[in-house]
Amino acid sequence: MSLAQVRHWVFDMDGTLTLAVHDFPAIKRALDIPQQDDILSHLAALPPDISAAKHAWLLEHERELALASQPAAGAVELVRELAARGYRLGILTRNARELAHVTLGAIGLADCFAVDDVLGRDEAPPKPDPGGLLKLAQAWNVDPSQMVMVGDYRFDLDCGRAAGTHTVLVNLPENPWPELTDWYASDCFALREMLAL
Repeated sequence: MSLAQVRHWVFDMDGTLTLAVHDFPAIKRALDIPQQDDILSHLAALPPDISAAKHAWLLEHERELALASQPAAGAVELVRELAARGYRLGILTRNARELAHVTLGAIGLADCFAVDDVLGRDEAPPKPDPGGLLKLAQAWNVDPSQMVMVGDYRFDLDCGRAAGTHTVLVNLPENPWPELTDWYASDCFALREMLAL
């Protein structure tokens, strides 16, 4: 199957459609999370009142970042091309859904994604869990093998593999996970060019 034949695309948000701005080490320091721990997993294991307070801080911090989001190189052009072709587009992010919508508005792509096709950490288990992709597959009434997960990190690729979708790695200078990647592009401009092949 060529990439152009895949008509159901799911994107990670931060670092994939936008320039990566999250300073995760700084966030972990602010929330007193060990540097080796995953932020969302750590917060989920805390007592409810402490977890809620830290989630509230994280949400406000991420809101500031979302409002100032800048599109990644070629992301707007790629998404517009896919939308013009009539492809179904979704977002699967470890961020909050409301902030994903803020981010899409900030980079000028809000009209390309149906509201319910944007899943955040409260609508689906965080990647690398495949639950979000499987939820979109069910909503779209397609087999996961007819979908592609596009992201900039191993969690995106692991999520796609576990769900049974195709995977695309973008926005890294090289591919450190070739065994998890069906297609690799250095940026979204290069990915868009692959649609013509």
